[in-house]
Amino acid sequence: MFTNRKSLNIGVHLLVWLVLFGLPYILSYGLEVERTIAHFWIPMIFCAILFYFNYLILIDKLFFTKKTISFFTINILLIALFLFLKEYIETTFFENLFDKGNNIEGKKPPFKLFIYIQMLTYLAPLLFSIALKTTQKWRKTEAKSKEAANIQLQSELQHLHYQLQPHFFFNSLNNIYSLVDISPDQAKTSIHSLSKLMRYMLYETNMELVSLTKEIDFMTKYIALMKLRVTDKTEVSYNFPSENTTIQIAPLLFISLIENAFKHGVSASKESKIEINMTCKDKTIFISIENNNFPKKTDDKSGSGIGLQNLEKRLQLLYPNKYSFKTGVKDDRFLVTLEIETA
Repeated sequence: MFTNRKSLNIGVHLLVWLVLFGLPYILSYGLEVERTIAHFWIPMIFCAILFYFNYLILIDKLFFTKKTISFFTINILLIALFLFLKEYIETTFFENLFDKGNNIEGKKPPFKLFIYIQMLTYLAPLLFSIALKTTQKWRKTEAKSKEAANIQLQSELQHLHYQLQPHFFFNSLNNIYSLVDISPDQAKTSIHSLSKLMRYMLYETNMELVSLTKEIDFMTKYIALMKLRVTDKTEVSYNFPSENTTIQIAPLLFISLIENAFKHGVSASKESKIEINMTCKDKTIFISIENNNFPKKTDDKSGSGIGLQNLEKRLQLLYPNKYSFKTGVKDDRFLVTLEIETA
């Protein structure tokens, strides 16, 4: 890739100089070749030398390192040298040509005007080399800045991902622990189900995106695991898209919402109901969860509240300006809605 880009740049430079050297000859068709060489090609060679000497050496070593006095001093000396060489070459090798030209066209322009025009001619490649090199440096800086931001983003997402795994495992173990004395057989079944869920979390969620179908399967198994520990007083209903979908989604985005519903929406002594609904339209996913609101006591350490905070941070990083996340309590029912545009 780098070689191809370098070859392309060289090709562009060669094409530009070919056009610049060819145009004077084409536009001066019918005139002497010597006049084209003297008036156009020799100054063009000096312009090319000035351009590449700055482009390849001086700008990096002097201009970008704030040694501007040395930079402009060297360029002024170079321009003065080129002016002297141009005059010397013309008078030495094209003397007859210019004598003839003076007889036909009149006298040469005044010396000051001649110097002024020549200085402008050589300033053009100098300024262009500065502009081109500065643009390239800005692009490299911008690319490095984006790369650094992307690395930071991936690092933060990875941290949140690793943070979610022990949180999920801890909550699941607490649920299984509550079954050990009440129903040992269910506890064994729960451990087996948890091992399947952890296998998915450890080995299939390291990618940036997973299929929504796999996530739905994961959530369905998790709900089945959670239903093992709730009593008959808790009703759990859920509805996920049944057909396979091509939608890709960041892994483990919805599990915190379901965890939260079971953590705060279930009571051992009161009737409760958890409703989970997910729909998809085009590339947009909408999920709503409604459950009873049984706030945890201040001394209850069974949940740290990290799940929803983790989700909010991941949404901000992964889907900026492409999601809507709302929570609220109405008639003692906790409501949460999440809408994500995946495209």
